[in-house]
Amino acid sequence: MPRDEVVIYTDGGASPNPGLGGWAAVLISPAHGGLERAKEIFGAEPDTTNNRMELRAAVMALSALKRPCSVSLYTDSAYLRNAFERGWLDKWLRNGWLTSEKKPVLNRDLWEELLSLSRIHSVEWIWTKGHSTGGASASLNNRCDALVRLARDRYVLERKGG
Repeated sequence: MPRDEVVIYTDGGASPNPGLGGWAAVLISPAHGGLERAKEIFGAEPDTTNNRMELRAAVMALSALKRPCSVSLYTDSAYLRNAFERGWLDKWLRNGWLTSEKKPVLNRDLWEELLSLSRIHSVEWIWTKGHSTGGASASLNNRCDALVRLARDRYVLERKGG
């Protein structure tokens, strides 16, 4: 059975780093309304890092899919993309979750979730320049960046009782 095609844009960040973090994703299904019916998801976490939020955005986006899909996932995180595209994850697995310097891989919990999800979905990891202008890719990456800020702002307001 052919898989649905989905385009996902993700972003994450912490301010300061480490500090209050936010993650966001825009999910687009060309066969089900495209950009006009895109789904936006986002959230925040205290005491985290930029890298964790980049990974969390991808985890949450792939977890939101209801069935196995062919995914084009756009990220401005070289850390995220390169782990898959340059074989870092394969090396970490072979080395028992140790880096080439024999140190524990950071964010192992999220990497393990992403590995599991990438076995369900066929994912193409695409790097896009962050905070740029021009083109649909830049526009959707900037939308994710705005949602990251919104998630952090809402988190602060909720903690203040607003």
